[in-house]
Order: sequence, then C-alpha cells, then structure tokens
Amino acid sequence: MSEPLLLVANLVKRFEGIVATDNLTLDVAAGELHAVIGPNGAGKTTLIGQLGGQVTPDSGRIRFAGNDITALPIHRRSWLGLARSFQIASLFLDLSVLDNVALAVQAQAGHSFHFWRDARREPELRQPARAALARVGLAQRADFPASVLSHGEHRLLELAMALAGQPRMLLLDEPMAGLGPEESARMIELLRALKRDLTILLVEHDMEAVFALADRITVLVYGRAIASGTPEAIRANEEVRRAYLGEGDEEATVQT
Repeated sequence: MSEPLLLVANLVKRFEGIVATDNLTLDVAAGELHAVIGPNGAGKTTLIGQLGGQVTPDSGRIRFAGNDITALPIHRRSWLGLARSFQIASLFLDLSVLDNVALAVQAQAGHSFHFWRDARREPELRQPARAALARVGLAQRADFPASVLSHGEHRLLELAMALAGQPRMLLLDEPMAGLGPEESARMIELLRALKRDLTILLVEHDMEAVFALADRITVLVYGRAIASGTPEAIRANEEVRRAYLGEGDEEATVQT
C-alpha cells in the first residue's frame, strides 16, 4: 500500500502547559477530503498551523508527499504543493482582486515583492491568477478593488489565492465562517468540484457541509483524536453523538 499524501505521527504541541495537540496521529490519502471537527479549543486550528508551518510542533513528525516537512519553512511546504487558507481572510484590500491572486502566484514562485509594479505586466503571474479566479467564479470581478467584494467573495478570493500555486493539497480553516445560506451552498458546491482534483483537509464548524463533503472525519477533543472514520461511522459513534451531534439528533448543528 502506498504512503498517504499526508501523514501525521505522534504530534504534540503545548502552550504554557496547555496541551493543544496530544500525541495526534492521522493520515490523508491522495484524492481524499478529510474533515477535522471538534469543540472550540479542541486544537483544530493549531493542527492546521503545524501542517502549514505557522506553528512548530514540540514533537512528532509530519510527512507530505514522501517528504519529512516537520521543520520545513512555509515557502518550502508551498513548493511541495501544500497550500493553506485561514479562518480570517488576509487580503490586500487596496489592490485589485487580480493583483491579490497574482501576488499569491508570485509568492509561491519565490519572486521578490520589491518589483511588484513591474510584475503587474508579467503574464506568468497574471495568467495563472486569472485561471484561479475563474475556478472559484470570480473572473468577472478581477479588476475590482478587493475592498468592494462581499464577505462571501472574500472567502472565494482567499481560496483562489490558495489555488494560484497549483497545489496538490489544500488546508482549509473554516472556509464557510460567516457565510449566509446561499453563500454556504455555493462554497459547498465549489469544494465538491475541487475535491475531484485536489486532496483537502477541511476544518469546519458547519456540520451540514462536513457530512456533505467528507470522505473521512476525525473528531478532536483537547488535542486528541477520539474517533476517525467515514461520515456514517462518525454519525453512529456514541461518544461523538453525545459530545457533538446531539443524542438522537441527526441534524448536527453544534459548533466545532
């Protein structure tokens, strides 16, 4: 059997005595959408931070595409094909939508930001940026200032920025945070389309989205995985049902 695209082994992270990641082991197969859920404070964002390189683990190992990336800086992980979106969008609101994505292409390629004005004319930056915008449905907004986009469009723009470097795997931290029903439905359909081509690790509080999209789900509590399996197995897990899904409640609505 081939090695999973992402393999996390015995990961530990503490913050001043608080165990945010507690000897965590999980894997994500190529082509899988793997969701991570759990209550507030379960360590979900800390986990994604360690995978993306923003947080350094105290111990354990992270392997991606056959490489040990535990100590690699963020840009090296990006070069290997690992891209992350954040729970709170980080955009250049005074730049155009296209410029934001072109900057992401530039950063992934390792180009200097000191020559951004000239880089605006570079087709090797603009063409993949436009392709990423088209992929998320923002092609018609390319020349608008990012500041005029709605919150939902900001989430789509951030996703386009993650896609701009043509990653093998996306780490998505609550992409549906703050979205209304129509925007959430649009995001679900987009992620369903993306999972045909990409491996995705999804942290999300929207249980309807999680159960609609996930191939497997891992449930965290206090940094420890208490269950991992198919959506059907997670729904049937008594410990998970009592803690998060509501005893006898098939329509999970609790926060993660």
